[in-house]
Amino acid sequence: MEVTGIISALIIGLIIGALGRLVVPGRQRMPIWLTMIIGIVAALIGTAVATVLGVADTRGIDWIELAIQVALAAGGVALATGTYGRRGIR
Repeated sequence: MEVTGIISALIIGLIIGALGRLVVPGRQRMPIWLTMIIGIVAALIGTAVATVLGVADTRGIDWIELAIQVALAAGGVALATGTYGRRGIR
C-alpha cells in the first residue's frame, strides 16, 4: 500500500466513523477520537470483507463495500458506547 492509499484510507475511515455514529440511535457518550479509530478499523475490515465477497472493485461507487463499512462502524460504535458509557457511570 502506498502513502496516498494510507492517507485516503484514513480520511475515508474518519467519514465512515462519523456515518456509523449517525446510524446508531440515541446519544453516544464517547470521545470523537474513539469514533475515528472505530471508523478507520471498520473501513479496513469492510474493504477486506468486500474483497472476499468479490464486491470491492466495481464500476463507479462501491455502494456494497460502503454499506459493509458503515454497518461495521455502527456495530463498533454501539459496542464502544455500551462499554465506554458504563465505565463513566458509578
